[in-house]
Amino acid sequence: MKKTDLIRIAVFYDGNYFLHVSNYYNYVHPKQSRISINGLHQFIRNFIAEKEATSVQYCQIVESHYYRSRISAKDASAKGNQLYFDRLFDDILMAEGVVAYYFPIRTIQGIKMEKGIDVWLSLNAFDLAMQGRFDVFVLIASDGDYFPLVRKMNSLGIKVALVSWEFEYVDDFGQQKMTKTSQDLIKEVTYPIFMNQYIDDPNSEENSLVKNLFVARTDKKDYEGFEESISNFDKNGLI
Repeated sequence: MKKTDLIRIAVFYDGNYFLHVSNYYNYVHPKQSRISINGLHQFIRNFIAEKEATSVQYCQIVESHYYRSRISAKDASAKGNQLYFDRLFDDILMAEGVVAYYFPIRTIQGIKMEKGIDVWLSLNAFDLAMQGRFDVFVLIASDGDYFPLVRKMNSLGIKVALVSWEFEYVDDFGQQKMTKTSQDLIKEVTYPIFMNQYIDDPNSEENSLVKNLFVARTDKKDYEGFEESISNFDKNGLI
């Protein structure tokens, strides 16, 4: 590949994981702000451009997909403006060209459970890869269940970038909480990207790409509804 060839990037979100991370930075981390999807995409493009020794203009996100569990319309209607706020976040995703896929949360013996996110994400990603739709696959996740998918991408000659965060904190109940990334995934991908290392770098305030990873104060009104739309999840990260 020449330095002037277009590098097509596909970004796939495990939405439950991304929500957990966004909650952490909004409620626990000193940043006290949500992750900006636009800022994250810009960071990814610049990262790939640097690694591939090309200009960022030749690194374009051509596919972007978001997978997440969601409560039923009936349950949402019982939560005030929940349906409106769900739609508001859909608008944010659409504005960034992200295609959303939602799967029902099942209630089993009074316990809400979400299943199948990793399976559907993997099947759709592999299908697009077989069609030759992208050159670099970016996975926003941390779960070792995605290991077979990464292996398949490698077998097709597609480079894989893993975007993940690692952090720990004490929740409101005094319990230690930790989020780690699967070592199997880290070893298998081409480019492991530990976002927390960039964010917590003492010089990060001088890096515009890192600063733009967070929703600016002037844009927070667009995310106000999203604050309500996650009310059925624990802010300390039960997902």
